[in-house]
Amino acid sequence: MTQALTLPSAYQLFTPHFAQNQQAYYAHMRENCGPVAPVEIAPGVFGHLVIGWWAALDLLRDTTTWTKDPTTWAQSMPQDSPVLGMLGPRPNPLFTDGPVQQRYRRVINDCFSLVEPHHLRDLVREVADGLIDQFAGTGKVDLISGFSRPLPSYVFNRLFGQPDADAPRLVAALAGLMEGEEGAARATAEFEQYMGRLIGAKTVLRGQDLTSWIMDHPEQLTQEEVLHNIVLAVGAGQEPTTNLIANTLALMLSDASYYTDVSNGALATEHAVARILRDRPPMANYGAHYARRDVTFHGTTIPAQTLVLVSFAAANGDPAGPGADQPSGAGAHLAWSAGPHACPVRRDALLIATTAIEQLIRRCTDLELAVSPDQLEARIGPFHLAYAHLPARFTPMKTTRKAGTPAWPGNPFTSSTRPAATSPQKPPTFANSATSSWSSCPAGYAPGPPPATGS
Repeated sequence: MTQALTLPSAYQLFTPHFAQNQQAYYAHMRENCGPVAPVEIAPGVFGHLVIGWWAALDLLRDTTTWTKDPTTWAQSMPQDSPVLGMLGPRPNPLFTDGPVQQRYRRVINDCFSLVEPHHLRDLVREVADGLIDQFAGTGKVDLISGFSRPLPSYVFNRLFGQPDADAPRLVAALAGLMEGEEGAARATAEFEQYMGRLIGAKTVLRGQDLTSWIMDHPEQLTQEEVLHNIVLAVGAGQEPTTNLIANTLALMLSDASYYTDVSNGALATEHAVARILRDRPPMANYGAHYARRDVTFHGTTIPAQTLVLVSFAAANGDPAGPGADQPSGAGAHLAWSAGPHACPVRRDALLIATTAIEQLIRRCTDLELAVSPDQLEARIGPFHLAYAHLPARFTPMKTTRKAGTPAWPGNPFTSSTRPAATSPQKPPTFANSATSSWSSCPAGYAPGPPPATGS
């Protein structure tokens, strides 16, 4: 801590001081407020933050007391509020309850189950190599702007059938939304343009990609539902994956012996990722809920339709939680949330992060931080736990590709021969059942194992 905390009427989560000292804030909240603390997530936007492990589980699993639908709460907010991009109502599984949420979640589960793990791993390696080749000869890189941030955008662009040229727009738009600053309105507009181009292209011509599969799913989503379910998948895939990769690299590079153990195979990359999911989860404060009625929750009175966020970062570090006596990186954590809204595609997120990290340290064998760990600056924002920059250095190396030339070919998730616009499309045939499996799918993309969480 650079300065002492005093007990406020509400803890401000949008300041540089909070970003740089999150764990100290959570400890102060726990000591003075118990498992639920009053917070201000943007100027004039107030709510509560659940910081206790058992309180978080109670909230995440209780669909009778709490709703995920923010419609009533959002009506009380100014239309230009910077937090509505992250918290405003949308017809997708993150902001709905019950059968409606289950219907949307089936679509997400089914479509991501079509992405074979070995295909996804190959795609991540290819994108990682292309990015590494851009800085390989310089011997230095910001591992956020040069690697961990663009990598998911290129991967998800490909998965959703977008060209690589759209990746930088996606990065800028989602970063603005996550930080919740004055530029959030501009970021929202840019993201809407991105989504408009994507939906427009796939409406004209389907492909072997997630967008087309979502559009053709037997749940028969409306155009608006298609849009907002893709918004969720793209948004949830980009920023959290960026921060998972970057936070893990920061952990490894801050401890030379630990980095050596991971890079030489004595410890699996998954071990480092697991430590980050518990100790520095990419989405620190999210899981927005609203009380259906006035309620007293773990000693705090919460009026109906008040915003209540879950601090996954604080709950993971709760001394009263089940992982308190476990070594760092072991034991339980809530980074994937819990209950009916737990992350449905953790398998894919873990695969992307671990593969990207492994490819980087395989190519840059002597990678090290270019600054001391205590000089790393946190990104401002109420929702994430992220670094602004991660400068690193290594021995320069030669590449076989020209600088500035993309290292990857066309989208591997679409046909190499573009069909004529008048050609009939043949979407996958779905089983008429309540399960998450499809009876058939495009050649080479047979359904893989289901995601780690149910729908």
